[in-house]
Amino acid sequence: MGRLNCKKMRGNVVLARASKRKEEVEVGKAEESVVQNGGNVKEGGEEVKNKPSKGERRRSSKPNPRLSNPPNHVHGEQVAAGWPSWLSKVAGEAINGLIPRRADTFEKLNKLIAFVVLFSNVGQGTYSNVYKAKDTLTGKIVALKKVRFDNLEPESVKFMAREILILRHMDHPNVVKLEGLVTSRMSCSLYLVFEYMEHDLAGLATSPTVKFTESQLLSGLEHCHNRLVLHRDIKGSNLLIDNEGILRIADFGLASFFDPNQKHPMTSRVVTLWYRPPELLLGATDYGVGVDLWSAGCILAELLAGKPIMPGRTEVIFE
Repeated sequence: MGRLNCKKMRGNVVLARASKRKEEVEVGKAEESVVQNGGNVKEGGEEVKNKPSKGERRRSSKPNPRLSNPPNHVHGEQVAAGWPSWLSKVAGEAINGLIPRRADTFEKLNKLIAFVVLFSNVGQGTYSNVYKAKDTLTGKIVALKKVRFDNLEPESVKFMAREILILRHMDHPNVVKLEGLVTSRMSCSLYLVFEYMEHDLAGLATSPTVKFTESQLLSGLEHCHNRLVLHRDIKGSNLLIDNEGILRIADFGLASFFDPNQKHPMTSRVVTLWYRPPELLLGATDYGVGVDLWSAGCILAELLAGKPIMPGRTEVIFE
């Protein structure tokens, strides 16, 4: 009897071990299936999502750094810093790390046309008005560009934010520098603050004593292209010059980022007609730095000829 009991007990142990191994194999297969199914398991033929623990929930709530809009806590910080809620929601990336200036810290001195000093005239650009102003905190003379957009239209705000983002990527003596933004939490308007420049290339004929070198234009464009930015509106009125002869490329309202290794269609409705390259006149949507270089070539030829070399009135190339 003792021997029979021992054999029976050994048999039970073997069966138990075999059953345990079978369960472990089945559990391993189930875990593998969960991993392959993205953390979901099946019960009764239906897929059921696993509920993460509190710690896992905290880890999974971490924002994707590639998203353009900031997470909720960053949005709250930006609003608390004085940014309008509508701007932070749509263009949080463009203003991230900046502190808005108040409008009452600037004294408007005059309205300009694209940074040109025309004290007796009042002008309005395609996308903005530009004012000469005095920073009352530093006493410095600056240019305030009032950006025109519809804050109720997210696409309009994104278009404006792209210009801010591009300007923040620029850091070159021949490219205009964004010195700040003026707005308030309850405001529906936005001003860009730039260093004041006395002249632009289009009006330089009135100040023949101001000298500059054409290589500054090419140097500034090289910096833009190295930062993967196409200006797409190079013309005389967008090339600012101070009394020391320093040239800076300005007005990035039509500028865009580009990737030479990954082509994507872009609009051909850019660049002022007189400086627009043939491929854009023919409706090309796949282009690169050549559009800016064509415009720069037109500018250099204009300086030599003393007048625009292709003052067209229509987009028709052959008549």
